[in-house]
Amino acid sequence: MDFELTEEQAALREVSRSMLAVSCPPQLVRSLASAGKDVDDKLWQRGAELGWIGIAVPEEHDGAGQGLVELCLVAEEIGRAAAPGAFVDSALIALALARQGKPELVPALAAGDLKASWAHHGSVAGSYDADELVLSGRATAVQAAAADWLLVTAASDKGRRLVLVKRTLASVEPRRTLDETRRWYDVVLDGLRVRAADVVSADEAEIGWLTDAAAVLTAADSLGVGERLLEMTVGYVKVREQFGRPLGSFQSVKHKVADMLTTLKGARAATYYAAMALDAGVAEATAGSSAAKAFTADGVAALAGEALQAHGGIGFTWEHDLHLYLRRAKVNEMLYGAAAEHYERLVALME
Repeated sequence: MDFELTEEQAALREVSRSMLAVSCPPQLVRSLASAGKDVDDKLWQRGAELGWIGIAVPEEHDGAGQGLVELCLVAEEIGRAAAPGAFVDSALIALALARQGKPELVPALAAGDLKASWAHHGSVAGSYDADELVLSGRATAVQAAAADWLLVTAASDKGRRLVLVKRTLASVEPRRTLDETRRWYDVVLDGLRVRAADVVSADEAEIGWLTDAAAVLTAADSLGVGERLLEMTVGYVKVREQFGRPLGSFQSVKHKVADMLTTLKGARAATYYAAMALDAGVAEATAGSSAAKAFTADGVAALAGEALQAHGGIGFTWEHDLHLYLRRAKVNEMLYGAAAEHYERLVALME
């Protein structure tokens, strides 16, 4: 596969990075965390104006008609800036609705006029009662408070279902997590009845594809986190002196930084291979997505620890931005399956 970016892809990465540098500095991330806010309205609007949310939506539904590769480029830059907001969730749900022939909300989602989050983790059960599906249970790790719609993964006696639910019909409970850059919630459903028409998909293959796509996009976010941590570490060891020499001049530190770079090279190859495979619909896409999620999330979380060690005492302080990225990397490690789950899945696929 060709891993070189096209001119259009390189431009998307550059304009996204430039916008986030101006509109989402660490001070904004910290202020939103202190205020308990999910997203900055101006940041959301600028992301929508760049076409982030509709980037993978087909052109006939007012999207850009691109693919997961382009959405990964956006997710990577969002991770690099530790930006808050369910940009990727909204984009993925808009794509899912378009793929399943449920286009009513797609133009508004693609334009950023509506927000959506995926309630995928946790345990939500669905039971059929005539032509209605009754939902009960608790979904965890949802960026739900600012969402207008929730895409709920529910287990039923007929298999898994993806169900579209208005957020106002669910109970949303804030959760305190390690991550200070994003707000996370539990979504509680207690006997909520939804129409059969609100079931977005009952196709296990489609649900699996969407879950794999979310795992790869989480890996892309982690990749961006790792890149920023490497930049911070290199910048620090160049100027911090010990025994009259810059830290970066010591061979052990050079080896540490080289290992961080090697991890990121592998993470980039795995993540974008998986995105290309999912776009192409090839048989290896499932294994590729698990390899990307396991290697990248696990590798970047370890890289964050190495960055912390290289920074020494200052890296442990609240005032330094390093901990924002470390926290985000550790939460990403668990989203859409921990590394151990994906390694087990890879073994099963090889049998």
